[in-house]
Amino acid sequence: MRPSLLLHSLALCTALGLAACGGTTPARPTVAVDAQPSTAAPLRIGIALGGGAAKGFAHIGVIKMLEANGFAPAVISGTSAGSVVGALYASGMNAFDMQEKAVALDEAKIRDLQLSSGGLVLGQKLEDYVNEQVRRKPLEQMAKPFVVVATRLEDGERTVFARGNTGQAVRASSSVPGVFQPVTIGKYHFVDGGIVSPVPVDAARQLGADIVIAVDISNKARGQTPGNMLGALNQSIAIMGQKLGQAELARADVIIRPQVLDIGAADFSQRANAIVEGEKAALAVMPQIRERIAQLQAERARAAQLTQQKAQETEYKACMENRSRLQRLAGMAGMSEPCTAPTTAK
Repeated sequence: MRPSLLLHSLALCTALGLAACGGTTPARPTVAVDAQPSTAAPLRIGIALGGGAAKGFAHIGVIKMLEANGFAPAVISGTSAGSVVGALYASGMNAFDMQEKAVALDEAKIRDLQLSSGGLVLGQKLEDYVNEQVRRKPLEQMAKPFVVVATRLEDGERTVFARGNTGQAVRASSSVPGVFQPVTIGKYHFVDGGIVSPVPVDAARQLGADIVIAVDISNKARGQTPGNMLGALNQSIAIMGQKLGQAELARADVIIRPQVLDIGAADFSQRANAIVEGEKAALAVMPQIRERIAQLQAERARAAQLTQQKAQETEYKACMENRSRLQRLAGMAGMSEPCTAPTTAK
């Protein structure tokens, strides 16, 4: 090697650092970055089943179509009749199991008349029936997360039952004032949840649902006089909860409204028709459900990209701050591994 070339090499080594010249690359600083999953976690679908007495059989048809299209709810909330169907579904039954139970249901199994100042129906039979169907599992041991909404009679507070006797919670949620006797739980008395939450959207959201599908089967005031006392009471409750219900329904991602308004509150003979109407209403909104799920998935993907980009920016900044001036020069000269610049999220 000529003396001039040797001197030039030595000068370059001095300028860029002996480590870079000698082939030892300066170690990049280690930065803790949260690992990003390769695929986003699946969305958690919640279903809010509203009250409506015998109209509640429509919930079975809705669930049947959701399952058939790959949108089986992961969490369930129920009010009144919706709490009955919700309890059976949360216990592990599928829609076809519930349909079989509905067809075979004898009204005498759930109706125990008893003359009382609090109501004509005691409700103990309904409690016992539900507990029998769910194999006496308490709410917290259901196969799927499930809550029941009722109204506290003393002060009108919305109460969400997430633990304890499943049948008793369902009975409380279904206790139409004047028809069912109020249910005593602890030191309070409880009546129909439809008074404060006709379709329990917020309860489903609080269970961790990413998307909430609300099923509204409540009575609507249509300028007609109900034909019997139970119908009048149900319509009165619906009117009381209508304004509050509209505000809560607006917080749902998708609303399903089976055409069951002409089915009487106690008309169990229409159960098959109610199930069919539930199926039809659910099928009609499938495009809307798919669109909403796609939108939420896109939002999640975008958020994940931004999080990853921020982590890369943090790593790059830390890398640059920990490199000496000479190491930066070495990187510019291609003699040391440069810091990786962050990519821009699209």
